[in-house]
Amino acid sequence: MSDVDHLHELLGLPAVDFQSGTNDSSRPAADAAAWRVFVEPYEDEDRTWEQEFTAFLDEVDPAGVRALIIGQWGESYEEKSSYPIGLVIAAAERLTSLEAVFVGDLTVEEAEISWIEQSDVTALLTAFPALVELGVRGGSELAFPATKHERLRSLTIETGGLPVQVVRGVLDSELPALERLDLWLGVSAYGGDTDVADLAPLLSGTRFPALRHLGLRNSEVENEIAAAVASAPLVARLRTLDLSCGTLGDEGAAALLEGQPLTHLDVLDLHHHFLTEPMERRITESLEPHGVRVDLSERCEPWGDRGAAGRYVTVSE
Repeated sequence: MSDVDHLHELLGLPAVDFQSGTNDSSRPAADAAAWRVFVEPYEDEDRTWEQEFTAFLDEVDPAGVRALIIGQWGESYEEKSSYPIGLVIAAAERLTSLEAVFVGDLTVEEAEISWIEQSDVTALLTAFPALVELGVRGGSELAFPATKHERLRSLTIETGGLPVQVVRGVLDSELPALERLDLWLGVSAYGGDTDVADLAPLLSGTRFPALRHLGLRNSEVENEIAAAVASAPLVARLRTLDLSCGTLGDEGAAALLEGQPLTHLDVLDLHHHFLTEPMERRITESLEPHGVRVDLSERCEPWGDRGAAGRYVTVSE
């Protein structure tokens, strides 16, 4: 499974496709949109992402651009994201207001998430010290060596299989302003070799002092994650907790309820789950009277008659 949509917004700004040569009067102001720059390799084989990005810099005031979405850059399963990232970095002196970047906004029609060839995305953090939001889709060849950034508030990494080296790099980074962290951990068949023990530095609460939202989602070991979260010191200062899109069943949900109180949360997101109706009721009756908004949408059934072995994540290949 690999069903993901194009971004609808970034940095709170609506996503707008840049198309070169469009009449200027039909475009929003440079600072009023999250600009998606992309090419359609099967429709215009002679048009490169570099050409489209050059046109973008010429036709939209680069000094006003606050959010940039890197879409299809060609044959993304052959060309690494270092190609578009390098071009963006080369334009850093012109993109003086850039606050948010998302790398790899591709749908399944353009490339399976596991086919998207990524690279060292921390190069963007180095080049743009004012960046507050960074998002990445695709885990193949993804690198995130430990880095330091004073202003980054939101980091999202969407994969069908997140390599443990990336997780370790993120958790070893100094990100004092980080408020939101979303990790799509995925499955081992597509490179997701992160173990719950690898998350210990995060769950201990010793990393990222400003963190208020945590997503550990789309995992084939969601029950084990839930059990670890149930006693994690970090949880006491979270406002939202997202364990959605994975293989969570009654055993993981029970561990959450039997652990530390979760009544301080604003949101507990468990959508796409394998809970029984009685367990759903236990969760809602335990948390919703305290004002916690619980998302239990998308109850799933295991494939075939395999029981727990038939559970599946939302995004894998």
